[in-house]
Amino acid sequence: MNRILIKNAKIVNEGSIFEGDLLIENDLIVEISDSISLKSSNCIVIDAEGSYLMPGAIDDQVHFREPGLTHKGDIESESRAAVAGGITSFIEQPNTVPNAVTQEILEEKYQIASKKSYANYSFMMGATNDNLEEVLKTNPKNVAGIKIFLGSSTGNMLVDNEATLEKIFSSTPLLIAVHCEDETTIQNNLEKYKEEYGEDVPVTAHHLIRSAEACYISSSKAIALAKKTGARLHIFHLSTAKEMELFTNKIPLEEKKITAEVCVHHLWFTDEDYKTKGNLIKWNPAVKTADDRKALWEALLDGRIDVIATDHAPHTKEEKKQSYLKAPSGGPLVQHAVVAMFEAHHQGKISIEKIVEKMCHNPAKIFKIEKRGFIKEGFYADLVIVNPGLPWSVNADNILSKCKWSPFEGYTFKSRITHTFVNGQLVYNSFKVKNVHAGKRLLFDR
Repeated sequence: MNRILIKNAKIVNEGSIFEGDLLIENDLIVEISDSISLKSSNCIVIDAEGSYLMPGAIDDQVHFREPGLTHKGDIESESRAAVAGGITSFIEQPNTVPNAVTQEILEEKYQIASKKSYANYSFMMGATNDNLEEVLKTNPKNVAGIKIFLGSSTGNMLVDNEATLEKIFSSTPLLIAVHCEDETTIQNNLEKYKEEYGEDVPVTAHHLIRSAEACYISSSKAIALAKKTGARLHIFHLSTAKEMELFTNKIPLEEKKITAEVCVHHLWFTDEDYKTKGNLIKWNPAVKTADDRKALWEALLDGRIDVIATDHAPHTKEEKKQSYLKAPSGGPLVQHAVVAMFEAHHQGKISIEKIVEKMCHNPAKIFKIEKRGFIKEGFYADLVIVNPGLPWSVNADNILSKCKWSPFEGYTFKSRITHTFVNGQLVYNSFKVKNVHAGKRLLFDR
């Protein structure tokens, strides 16, 4: 029997922090108490005094690049980076190669993860203009949801047929997650900048090409369609102040039919950072202004935004070093997302309880994930110990993503993750990932 006793931790769960002990047996949390005494010598004891014990983070939007794009990353390499970063479960997107737009291709991804993943996993089924029949076969018990791209972030997965969109929205009981940017607006903006700069458009124009207007037009249309059809809508990676008026904090999360996500990079960077970071912070949707960032923080804290995620999407350094128009959008974030939010806590922007709500509890609630996202007896032991006073600097030697770079490279974080448990197994300890593929397929209570 696998038995681990964690002593003297500051346990963070459901809006409170209390000092206590926690006992793991096999893959479950079996006891939480002020003090637990050893009942057997056959037990590993970890003293977490001075550190926080939180549920493993659940990242509801990642791109781990397998199959088809494994020179950038794969399920094994990126899930290793995830558990080192305190993310114990991930939901991966369908824009791999081939795109996951049939049940057969989707299931192949699950088979790969079952052999290679260090973290728990689920995969989104992708929608296109002509695969409604395949979409409707998706099993709500063991697939996270349906992903629709309403902007050309991924090329041929753009869904722009309005009749098709309405059919998808009105036909599936599954959660529909959307990438919202208006393609016509983006293309018009791009042509304007090409007229001025030719092929040498600067990266500082990225947030003006993929503009706040492009985001608002698309997200407001998606919300109107969800309200018309009654669909369960989740909007990924919001980036603008204007979009915040589309969301409410007047009802409990469990009653919301329309939910919202923000990503770490939109909370951290602004358009001023393009001058120094260049294509390394080229994401879709774009990092926008300081005013947009301020509005995102306000909406996150007051409950209009429900989830913090990463949109982890690695590319090689060589790909990112190309000119702005050629360099792909996206970057690696899973290893540094939790500590980046703890950094925001040190800066007085957010409480640790709120970090856990937005990165652990709420993703579990929104996707109705079975027995994860909380520290409760009978739940899976997906747990993370964070030392808030153990500084470390990000450098190429400690970056675990296959691409071996990070937008945080050179930054010194005040907090460090010391232990990560997945299904009761210690997968990360003493700054090393153990060779334990402990991840399981996520199941959903619906």
